[in-house]
Amino acid sequence: MQLVAAILLVALIGLLCGLAIYIVYIRVPHKVPGLGKIDEINKLLPGMNCGACGYAGCFAFAQEVSRNPQLASQATCPMLLGNDEVIKQLEIALGVSIDTESMNKKAMLHCKGSSENLFDYSGVQSCKAASLLAGGFKRCPYACLGLGDCMRACKYDAISIDGDKGIAVIDYVKCTGCALCVRECPQNLINMVSGRSKVSYRCNYSEIRVIPGRERCNNGCTHCRKCFVACKYDAIIWNKEKAVPEFDSAKCTLCGECVAVCPTRTLEYFQPAISPYAV
Repeated sequence: MQLVAAILLVALIGLLCGLAIYIVYIRVPHKVPGLGKIDEINKLLPGMNCGACGYAGCFAFAQEVSRNPQLASQATCPMLLGNDEVIKQLEIALGVSIDTESMNKKAMLHCKGSSENLFDYSGVQSCKAASLLAGGFKRCPYACLGLGDCMRACKYDAISIDGDKGIAVIDYVKCTGCALCVRECPQNLINMVSGRSKVSYRCNYSEIRVIPGRERCNNGCTHCRKCFVACKYDAIIWNKEKAVPEFDSAKCTLCGECVAVCPTRTLEYFQPAISPYAV
């Protein structure tokens, strides 16, 4: 009798557990709300998890863009640019129109090089390490140190070091706009600009940040405003706070007047833009 009672008790417990599992199964959602949309977006992304978009990986970017679809046009994903089919699928998934021009970014180095060395640096061959020693070994406190931190960070072989000028050189054709180099520069000389930029400003020295014992090199901007005065198309805005020129690519006609009047040749043609106009 006791055996039968034990068997019935175990059967009853099993029945109650099964009933509880069934109730949970039918009552609790099988999918986390929004996860389906994130999954759909994530499958369209390249899956390289390079961090070029500014997020930890493709899934993290998919999470963020599912909440704010407008980010799709602001973040740079080099693997998506040029893939019109995937872009269209993303537009459908997100319900927005993606501006591929906004996604097209290039890295620009704001230094022309040739700043005089104050002393012979023989420490760790790293810009970050050298910058910790009195702010670097160049006379210009904002000069490129040319030790290649940005070059080593670039996965696309788009950056090399010019040994004569002692600066990094960016190959705009190879540059994918991943921005990994930006984070590596301790001098904050690299920033991302539109791939349709037409003129590059190759200096980072500012009059408002003068450091005693340091001075601009002969190749630096003198803040003479000649470029600003020479532009007839209002394509140059003079930033009074920073005392530097800023450029509106949409208004720039590539007339070349600003480049021609610059006494230190701090202004140069931005290679991707000028090449179609070469004769």
